Amino acid sequence: MIKKYPVTPDGRYFVVRGRLWRATNPALSETNRATLVDALMDARRAVGRAKRAGDADAERQARDAVDQAKHGLGERGPVWWEDGAPDFNRRMARNTLYADWFARLD
Repeated sequence: MIKKYPVTPDGRYFVVRGRLWRATNPALSETNRATLVDALMDARRAVGRAKRAGDADAERQARDAVDQAKHGLGERGPVWWEDGAPDFNRRMARNTLYADWFARLD
């Protein structure tokens, strides 16, 4: 069962345990998004394999691949919106401009 997380009204973040996480850039084509998600999942599996094998070099390479995919998706790096709004990625929702919206979720 996939759990649906609350998404901020502007679609920029979803919330997990009170923390904002930047959403994927909605301007990406479906093909590009799918390719990047596949690369992300492959890289995450590679992290697990490397950790189980105790291979620090392979783990670093896999983590770099995760980071590259997340940048491509717009979840890390420069923000994908163009209105100059600040980035609250990884911040607690209650400590951001989304605090009132978040408080109303309960």
